[in-house]
Amino acid sequence: MKAKMLVLAAVIVGIIACNANANNETKKVVLKTELDSVSYAIGQSIGLNLKNDKLDEMNLDAFLSGIRNSFGSDKDTLINREKAGELINAYLMKQQNKAGSANLEEGNKFLEANKSKEGVKVTASGLQYKVIKEGDGAKPLATNRVKVHYHGTFIDGKVFDSSVERGQPAEFPLDRVIPGWTEGLQLMSVGSKYIFYIPANLAYGPNGPGEIGPNRTLVFEVELLDILK
Repeated sequence: MKAKMLVLAAVIVGIIACNANANNETKKVVLKTELDSVSYAIGQSIGLNLKNDKLDEMNLDAFLSGIRNSFGSDKDTLINREKAGELINAYLMKQQNKAGSANLEEGNKFLEANKSKEGVKVTASGLQYKVIKEGDGAKPLATNRVKVHYHGTFIDGKVFDSSVERGQPAEFPLDRVIPGWTEGLQLMSVGSKYIFYIPANLAYGPNGPGEIGPNRTLVFEVELLDILK
């Protein structure tokens, strides 16, 4: 709970900083002391790391009032701490569900159009794939450990993870990754390169980490380099 509170607070502070800047309301400060500089550095770090995070709406006056009251006694607060935690968790869940529904709809539209494209095949689970290069080595089992190169993007082409860009192949047990990978890589022979179009339910579902977010359809170009002993 504490971690969630800190994350939400950081997101809100970042958004407020952006809103203030957009409205030309940023108050110019003078950094006179070490504490001034540290305070500014913390705010700057939060803003830089979280400026891409968004909340649909924010009552700036209410937020600032909550900050001020939190430094007083409990009797000064309009909402007690337990209730505040419940409100925040409910709001976060609401926002996650909203984003998840939008991502799912967008992904389903993409997959519906993609499945009829030349070279794209669809498995019984709904996994879509396209063969770029067919190898002639062995095929892995779900119990095997494999070595691969991969390039992961969203359906709009934005890269979110790539061993190719890092220049370092990945190694992992095939039964410890997302279902789309576990299924898809078992179709491949060593030396093959495929593109996987992975529906949300075969990827991270509603609990997608970080930038991925809930119910994202993901696209991976994967090259199976080896089956490890």
